[in-house]
Formats: sequence, C-alpha cells, structure tokens
Amino acid sequence: MSFSQTLRGDWLSNIRGDTLSGIVVALALIPEAIGFSIIAGVDPRVGLYASVVIAIVISFAGGRPAMISAATAATAVLFGSLVREHGLQYLLAATILAGMIQIGLGWLRIGYVMRFISRSVMTGFVNALAILIFMAQLPELIGVTWQTYVMIAAGLAIIYTFPRLTRAVPSPLVCILVLTALALIFGIDTRTVADLGALPSTLPVLLFPDVPLNFETLQIILPTSLAVAAVGLLESLLTASIVDQMTDTKSDKNRESIGQGLANIASGLFGGMGGCAMIGQSTINVKSGGRTRLSTFVAGAFLLFLLLALGDLVGLIPMPALVAIMIMVSIGTFNWRSVLDLRHHPRRSSLVMLATVMTVVGTHNLALGVGVGVLISGIFFAWRVAQSFRVTSTLSADGQERRYRVVGQLFFASADDFLNSMDFSENLARVSIDLTAAHIWDLTGVNAVDIAVLKFRRAGAKVDLVGMNDASAAIMDNLAVHDRPGAITKVLG
Repeated sequence: MSFSQTLRGDWLSNIRGDTLSGIVVALALIPEAIGFSIIAGVDPRVGLYASVVIAIVISFAGGRPAMISAATAATAVLFGSLVREHGLQYLLAATILAGMIQIGLGWLRIGYVMRFISRSVMTGFVNALAILIFMAQLPELIGVTWQTYVMIAAGLAIIYTFPRLTRAVPSPLVCILVLTALALIFGIDTRTVADLGALPSTLPVLLFPDVPLNFETLQIILPTSLAVAAVGLLESLLTASIVDQMTDTKSDKNRESIGQGLANIASGLFGGMGGCAMIGQSTINVKSGGRTRLSTFVAGAFLLFLLLALGDLVGLIPMPALVAIMIMVSIGTFNWRSVLDLRHHPRRSSLVMLATVMTVVGTHNLALGVGVGVLISGIFFAWRVAQSFRVTSTLSADGQERRYRVVGQLFFASADDFLNSMDFSENLARVSIDLTAAHIWDLTGVNAVDIAVLKFRRAGAKVDLVGMNDASAAIMDNLAVHDRPGAITKVLG
C-alpha cells in the first residue's frame, strides 16, 4: 500500500466524522482525567497532561485506529501507594519504566495471548466495565439538587432523540452545548467542571524525572511499573478487540502494545501519569462517528486547546451533561443480550461471564477479573476434554497378551483415568498400548505412560508402545524415563 493510500485510509477518509467525534471525546476526557488524578493522589494537571500526550502519541503509534487512550482509573489506582510513599517524581519514573516493559512485551508478540481469552470472559469484561462506568457517576447522582436530576434527564433525552432529527452533529456534543447554555442562562445550581480542580494553563514541559538512577530506585518503582504495564496492556488489548467488533475491522495487537509503551514513556517525560485504552471514551468516539487515527489525534489536540485557550469556558460545563454522556456509554456498553442468553447458553459459559463481572466489580481490578475468568475457562476446558478420554482393552485368545487402546488427550486432567483403566495385577506375557488415537500433551501425560510401562514390566510383561504421532513421540523421547537404567526404582520407588 502506498503512502498516499495509507494516509487516506488511516487519517483522511472520514475527516468530518473524526473531527466532531474527537471534540466530543476531548470534552468527556476532562472530568475523567481530573478524577483519575485524584485517585492517584496527584495534581489534576498530571492526569490532564497524560491524556493529551497519550492520545496524541497513540494516534500515530497505536495498532487500533479510532480507539482512545488516556489516563485511566485502572492504572491510576496502582499509583496511589507509590505517590504517598515516594512522591510524584517516582510516579513519572514508574510510568516510563512501564512503557519500556510494554514495548518489550510488544516485541515478544504479546498480542497473540488474546486468543486465550474466551468470548464469555470478553462479555464479562465489557459488562463489568459498563457497571463500573455507571458506578463512577454515583457521586454526581447522590445528594445533589433536583435541578441536577432534571438536567441529566434532559441530557439523556437529547442524546437519544437528537439523532432522529440529524446525525450531522454528534448528539453528545449537542448535549454539552445545550445544557451549558441552559445552566448559564437560568443560573442553575449544579456542579461544573471547574469545581473538580484547577485546569492547566501552560504547555507540558519535557523533563526527565528527578530520581536517582540506581538499583534502589528500580526496586521502588519496578512492582508498580509491572502492574501498570500488565493492567494497561490487558485493558488496551481487550478494548481493541471490542472496537474491532464495533467497526467490523481488524487491529494489530502487537503494534498496539508497542504504541502503548511509547505513549506511556512520552507521558512520563512530559509530566503525566501512565494510562491505557479507555472503553468508555472509545465507545463515545465510535458511536459519534470516529473511525480513523484522526479522531484520536483530534481528541488529544483539542483537549490541549481547550485547556490552554478555553480553560475558563470549559470550566463552565455542567457535570450533568458529562454524567448523561457516561450513562449513555454505560447503557450502550453493557451487553444486554447476555442477560437473556443466561437461559440458553451452557451453564459453564454463563458462570465464566458472571465470575468475571463479579470479580471486576467487587475488586475494581480488571486484570484480576479477567484472570479469574480465564482460569475458570481453562478449568472447564480441561474438564471437558478429559471427559472425552477413554481406554478400552482386548485380550488375546491364549490369554497371554492384552492390547489397550487409548483414545483422546493424555494430559494432567486425564492421567489418572489412563492409569486407573489398566489392571497391573493381571498375569500377562505381553502388553501393547495403542496410542494411535491419542495425543500426549505434557509431563504428567509422559509420567503416566512411564508408570504404566514400568508397572507392567515389574509384573513380568513385555510392553510395546505403538501408534504414537510425531508430536507425542517427540515429547516422549525428550521426557520419558522408562527405558533408562534404574527407572523402576526412581519412578515407582
């Protein structure tokens, strides 16, 4: 593909839609970035600078066009203890190190790990994020004036009804403009963006963190950096998969991993904290018409413009307008069909989805929730595979030879069934173990074969292993010990 074709496809094929959607996202990023800064225990400017830098860098370096990356709650919560104990400069250093780790994981093609995350885990992840997005709005819904509820209701009405009139302008942008105008004209008593904290008025400055470059510093920041790198990549790659589905396009997960690393390094150098992809803002972007890298770039660049040139006006935006947008995102993100599917889908799949949701919502830890879902999926998969394993046998006419035929996958979950199916006390001259329809996967499977062979030999029978495929033969050649001197003593004791 030529440069001009790449430029048009990645940047210029949807200029109007990308520009408008980027503007909407920029406005939605402000309260989020300020809130995440508070979670991390730093000045609001740290989160805002991070959102600007990460969005701009990822628009060039990322592997998923139209996906929004910025400061996030998932990474902000990981910085709290580091900031309390060591200060802002160590947060910046940890952010840079996290970026370096992500680049390394990208070069190791970590994106391929996504294939091990099942559909049920993905659905649980999405539903949990939808619930967390809504829960994050509760402080703006509890103990507020009645006018606030009216404005939120009006905002939702605009968001859902305006597209029936025209889709030329994104309805979330109309919601922000109309509610801001109403709040100013009628002097409505409600919280505004300015109430969240002071907005920066200067450009971020390129500086290396003021920390000692020694092993002690590495010991301090490495645990946080590893956690930020892992959680950031997990949320980014899952969000990329979700945007893939929303837009019916593909993304480069390994490039996205490297891009996230570069963005975090840049954020740390410009005084920002670490971040990753944001499913809420990415959903806003796509639903508002964003499709290319331009939308992500506009989000970062317009956010910077808002902070530097229009900071006072941005501060006037009423929080109900942004709350209405995030409620819309929460409703649109939640997979409502999955609730109905609980009655029809296999119980194991439903349990995986529910376990993922409950873990994420209960702990607010996305990585832990996905880890639990993947673990349960793996256990169910291993159990299901083990259920299809069987061993049959036939005895020769003279009663001197028995042939065992093994069918299925021989691994840690089926090794006991393999051994329990054999009668080692039978008086035989010869035993054949036919592995033509079997596959040996792991050390446990190899050990089970060793035990069977050695037990039959100890009983005086000659043992033949027949029919192994190339992969099974290879793992047996490397790991099996039944033909080595003293194997009976070592294995059977």
